[in-house]
Amino acid sequence: MAKRKKSTARRKTTASTTRKRKKSLVSFFKNERVQFIFGVLVAFLGIFTLLAIISFFFTGAADQSKVLNKSFWELTQDKQLEVDNWTSTGGAFLAETLVNKWFGIFSMLIPFFIIYLGLRMMKVSDFSFIKALLITAFGLICGSITSAFIFGRLFPKSHINWGGAHGSQIENILESSIGVPGMILLVLLFLLIIVIVFRRSSMHKIQETLINNKPTFGVNKENETPIKLEFEKEIEPEKEPKPSIWKKLFAFRKKDKPEEEIETPDTLPITKIEKTPVAPIPERKPAIQPIPKRDIKDDVFEVIVPKDDAQIETIEPEEKTPTVPVSEAGEEPESDVEILEDYDPKKDLSTFAFPTMELLKVYNTGSKAVDMEEQNENKDKIISTLRNYGIEITSIKATVGPTITLYEIVPQAGVRISRIRNLEDDIALSLSALGIRIIAPMPGKGTIGIEVPNKDPQIVSMQSVIASVKFQECTFDLPVALGKTITNEVFIFDLAKMPHLLVAGATGQGKSVGLNAIITSLLYKKHPSEMKMVLIDPKMVEFNIYSTIEKHYLAKLPDEEKAIITDVTKVTQTLNSLTKEMDDRYELLMRAKVRAIKEYNEKFIKRKLNPKNGHRYLPYIVVVIDEFGDLIMTAGKEIEMPIARIAQKARAVGMHMVIATQRPTTNIITGTIKANFPARMAFRVTSQIDSRTILDATGANQLIGRGDMLFSQGSNLIRIQCAFVDTPEVEEISQYIGKQRGYETAFALPEVVSESSEDKIGSVDLNERDSLFEEAARLIVIHQQGSTSLIQRKFSIGYNRAGRLMDQIESAGIVGPAQGSKPRDVYISDEYSLEKLLDSLR
Repeated sequence: MAKRKKSTARRKTTASTTRKRKKSLVSFFKNERVQFIFGVLVAFLGIFTLLAIISFFFTGAADQSKVLNKSFWELTQDKQLEVDNWTSTGGAFLAETLVNKWFGIFSMLIPFFIIYLGLRMMKVSDFSFIKALLITAFGLICGSITSAFIFGRLFPKSHINWGGAHGSQIENILESSIGVPGMILLVLLFLLIIVIVFRRSSMHKIQETLINNKPTFGVNKENETPIKLEFEKEIEPEKEPKPSIWKKLFAFRKKDKPEEEIETPDTLPITKIEKTPVAPIPERKPAIQPIPKRDIKDDVFEVIVPKDDAQIETIEPEEKTPTVPVSEAGEEPESDVEILEDYDPKKDLSTFAFPTMELLKVYNTGSKAVDMEEQNENKDKIISTLRNYGIEITSIKATVGPTITLYEIVPQAGVRISRIRNLEDDIALSLSALGIRIIAPMPGKGTIGIEVPNKDPQIVSMQSVIASVKFQECTFDLPVALGKTITNEVFIFDLAKMPHLLVAGATGQGKSVGLNAIITSLLYKKHPSEMKMVLIDPKMVEFNIYSTIEKHYLAKLPDEEKAIITDVTKVTQTLNSLTKEMDDRYELLMRAKVRAIKEYNEKFIKRKLNPKNGHRYLPYIVVVIDEFGDLIMTAGKEIEMPIARIAQKARAVGMHMVIATQRPTTNIITGTIKANFPARMAFRVTSQIDSRTILDATGANQLIGRGDMLFSQGSNLIRIQCAFVDTPEVEEISQYIGKQRGYETAFALPEVVSESSEDKIGSVDLNERDSLFEEAARLIVIHQQGSTSLIQRKFSIGYNRAGRLMDQIESAGIVGPAQGSKPRDVYISDEYSLEKLLDSLR
């Protein structure tokens, strides 16, 4: 028995060691640096092979006798052997094999394909692998056959086997099967396929030629049977027909209306077959219907159609004024009608690579087993505590999450829910827990929930959330992965549907980490052309790590040096600029006759909106504001008004706000702000009042901190453990993006021209402040009473001077406007905030 146990243990050890080795090997090859080094090696191998083949064309005749009928090993061992190939014996052997024994001169496609593989491993090329493989295979097969048929006949005595062994053998079989004319047709077929694949407009040109040369049928008047009519080259002897414009018109009409509905000139005779109209080839000066003008970007062509029944005059090619505008390169489009591809907003940064998973740290806490001893102990304590107060339950069920365990109980009939809710502190005492939360009843269930913190909480890493299948496969417009719920499910929401998010929490409870998690989610999912961010950071240190992605993701005013906004005065200008951007976008939507940004961008991508008319692709704009309370204290109504406007209207034009504060009081989170921010994210707060302010319910004061939060959207509260993303991880992500090619500048917000002081009623120049200005401001903030008579009494000055002082204080944003007999509202709540404002005015 002992021997069997030892052998079993050895097998297990060997199996685990093998698994570890496999995992380490897989992780080694998945490493980005290792892949890059392998890519460099593969690319250099392709370059070496290409050089050997090129040299073979010049030196192959001299080297052929030395290389033939010898293996590679024999060539490398013969030190006295000298070859003329630039890449020595190895290259001479390789070129002889590829060219003469394989696919002939088209073997040059092989090194190009190897170089492409190297560039793909280096993540330099994003060209489709399937397309590259198919092109290479088609070129090798068809090219070797074609070169064997053509060059083999032209240069039969050359040292180069033009089609290689493959091409020569296939060509001999085909020639004996279908003959020389069949081979010529086959070569022409190869050429036609290549032209159609590499030049899409050629297909439309062929279709157009075949359509215009299609014969029409008339009626033989003698026997009333349909006969074939030949095309007439001239209808009127004075002028020759001008078919080019008719090709253009025919191409448009083919799309706009069926062939039998096309109107024909009255001057041309039309024969009929059983009263069925037949349209012969129209000639000059026809009456045509207006052709819809297309809004297409870049190489646009226009067909100018005169109004009413005006006639079109065609312009001969030799004249200097073409009907079709020349392209940017100075050449005319190849065909009269060219269907352009959809507009690609990612084309400017087509090589942009999203951050990799290796940039995020992995925490080995997700695989811990559930501590059943702890669960059973908590279950027994909950049952005994309820029994002590005369409450019996019929069932209890536990759901274990990363930091919280949810116990769902079903009380016996006749037990009032309020009795269990009132026992919250007693249950917390018996469990020796940091704090519990009772949900009575649970929405949509016939149970009562008791949330108990785990003794050994797990860290929810950002890597585990971003790498989840749910996040990778989600198709949200602005996906945000927050963390994991109590049931260990990844929680993802669409910021575009929120449409704005309010974040609150006491200092050190995970609020800044939550903002970084939101930004990181967006960086991992959205291309720089699809989303821009405005970051406002009054603390000056939270968002500074994102400065490296300025030319990729950030938006700013045109004359600003830094994209991260830290100055309070610049915050007001930026928010006013965002309101102007919002109004401009609404005007574009109105002109495009759509209701939302998604419909507008779809129209623009399909080239249904003309950029010459002011239309442009609209990226989403996410505004993230940290320490909103500090901004309200220093700027007050100047900031609240544009934020309220954006929150009320900007959803349809793709502008969304995320506001964070550590003081969720009513004078900071006003009713206007709360009404337009339906989505709330609450970390731990200090009191029930703060919890009610942010969530309209209690519960945030019972959280355990360290990323534990409640997410509210409407009436439902979801408890989530926020994903942890550390500052070094965010720095690496920003540097990874910043090292890539970006736009020339950050996304420019529109400039806002402020009203001049003459246009404002009662405008005051703060550069000419009264000598008592600062003392009067301190007096008003200390007394929290904006009264002119108070200034008169305390400083013993006249009413006129006291009134001018009050106007200056109002202009500085310390007090509000006059309210008749009532005292003015004081916007600054403490002396510290006042001193910061006075310092900025100095």
